[in-house]
Amino acid sequence: MRLRHTRRRMPAPTGRALVNAQAAIESFCLSSDGETIVYGLRRVRGGRYVSHLWHTGWAGGRSRRLTAGAVRDVNPAISPDGSRIAFARTPVGTESAEAQIWILPLDGGEAWQLTRLRHGAGSPIWNPDGRRLAFLAAAGSDRFVVGRRRAKQAPIARRITRTDFRDDEAGLLSRRTHLWTVAARPGARPRRLTFGDFDVEQPTWAPDGGWIALAADMGEDWNLMPRTELFRIAAGGGPLRPIASLAGDASHPAISPDGSKVAFIGTDVADPAEYVIHRAYVVPADGDAPPRCLTASLDRSLGNGAWADLVMADDVPGPLWLDDGTLLAMVGDRGRNLPYRITLDGEVAPLIPANRVVGCGLATTSGRIALSAGVDRHASELYAVDVGARGAGRLRRLTSNGSDWQDRFPLPVWEELWLDGPAGPIQTWLVSPARAGTRSLPTIVAIHGGPTGCWAPGGTMDSTMLAGHGYRLVLPNIRGSDTQGAAWIKALGGGWGEADAADVLAVLDAVVARGLADPRRLGVMGLSYGGYLTQWLVGRTDRFAAAAAENGVANQVSAWANSYFGVHYNRRHNLGDPLTERGMRRLWRISPLSQAAQIHTPLLMLQAEEDRNCPAADNEQLFTALRVLGREVEYILYPEEHHEMKNYGRPDRRIDRMDRILAWFDRYLVRASGR
Repeated sequence: MRLRHTRRRMPAPTGRALVNAQAAIESFCLSSDGETIVYGLRRVRGGRYVSHLWHTGWAGGRSRRLTAGAVRDVNPAISPDGSRIAFARTPVGTESAEAQIWILPLDGGEAWQLTRLRHGAGSPIWNPDGRRLAFLAAAGSDRFVVGRRRAKQAPIARRITRTDFRDDEAGLLSRRTHLWTVAARPGARPRRLTFGDFDVEQPTWAPDGGWIALAADMGEDWNLMPRTELFRIAAGGGPLRPIASLAGDASHPAISPDGSKVAFIGTDVADPAEYVIHRAYVVPADGDAPPRCLTASLDRSLGNGAWADLVMADDVPGPLWLDDGTLLAMVGDRGRNLPYRITLDGEVAPLIPANRVVGCGLATTSGRIALSAGVDRHASELYAVDVGARGAGRLRRLTSNGSDWQDRFPLPVWEELWLDGPAGPIQTWLVSPARAGTRSLPTIVAIHGGPTGCWAPGGTMDSTMLAGHGYRLVLPNIRGSDTQGAAWIKALGGGWGEADAADVLAVLDAVVARGLADPRRLGVMGLSYGGYLTQWLVGRTDRFAAAAAENGVANQVSAWANSYFGVHYNRRHNLGDPLTERGMRRLWRISPLSQAAQIHTPLLMLQAEEDRNCPAADNEQLFTALRVLGREVEYILYPEEHHEMKNYGRPDRRIDRMDRILAWFDRYLVRASGR
């Protein structure tokens, strides 16, 4: 049975229809003259993801597809002369296939394979003369295997002496990721430049092609106390030379056009329990002077703090040089991600009005600025940022195939509310069916992850589906959420289950008082930290008719070690550890498992089996407890999937997930209405 609250010109969207229709711009690049943009577009074809490269011009016009076939083509990079594109390609349908670097002539012709490394290659970047590429690839022998490993046979054992032996998607980190270079010609042999028990990230060429800047964490057990630093290495290889080091992290290096300076994102506080703003820094390229902070006056972090799953990006963008005295960077502010201009004199200002812009990618060359962003509920498209004489910019759309699939479905209405909360106004996005007006509707509170995530008005697949079936959604940016300033994040601190729960219930009270939500038909859902708080809330109140928790945390005591980064995570969020009886009791007090006997709300638990952020073993404990207590609970396990399955999981599993959520709320919220 479906709720029918509005007349619809289009059928209510199902999980199958949405997932199979969705397109997503994953990455893009701008040519050196600013005339050409190449981007990667992901679609679902035959139940599998394929990604192809597309081309458009700065003036706009119809986009042209450049690649085809059963492949995932990502991370395009245009050569300095504009004649070729380097990119990473992975064949689709071959489980053991690794990504390799390919080259495609931009003016026509077939793509050809450049690398054939056993463990794959990715993230290509051209050197300034266009003759060589730098890239990242796994290297070295297996870090853990005991004895000689035979084909199709498990090793004798794995010897582990450090905790940084795994992550979520890769699983065992058997090999380190290092920097390589290769000549851009057929048959060229790649050359490895870095060696050691560390991973290399974010390489970038100097303008003269003589050296490369990169980020790396040289410390032991990086997931216990991560601290990334910046280094440089000669283009022909040699020792790593330090450029910048802070008390916290230093990452995303960007070299100025004249080669004299390196800008980066950093945190300058050593205590992981002290939340700090991610700021822009600049340092001499030779590292002979300490870094200088450029955004000390800005109470916002650089990066994509606001989140919407229809706005996707491969990586958080670092700072970019507009000219030798000006940087560009993405900044999360009040539920939006906006491009900012930052001068070396410390002037900081947004390039465009806030409105409903959720940016994710940024590029600039030859004074031109391109942005990938979701605007006013739509999925990501590419935009030119046209800057006027007074420095104010406006967006000009360049593409349409990132969001035109949404035309098949009724778009929900998004409203921004600031609702009274125990510690001050709470930014809340209200998502309603089209033409619903102010009628009282069955309402679902959706809680973001993090807790330093933040809901943005860029649209989500879940809100599109649920609003299309007559539900109203409430998306609050409660205490702990990003983009509201450091004080709002610090206000949560280690008080999980108290300040955050109070904010959610205050928002719920407000929408009920306004007559927007039917108090008999309330639901709650969330992923990750949102899954944790969902499970916690239903143990504290019976106000919800149904709940859906995805990849949550049920037992904070065991999650401390079972999560691959649990130790550092607990330090960063001031949760403590179970190494003393007092610490163990504190973690137990904020565990949903500790109040399982008080949970009477029907609970749908969705779990990715290979999730190493919030492992299945943790949530199995709550499921078992609820079954012993005879409560209404379902536990759905998705094989092979990881923490962000809702966005990147196998299409049929994403469909199953969405359809189960809809059916669960239909079952209990419709029943609660007496219909």
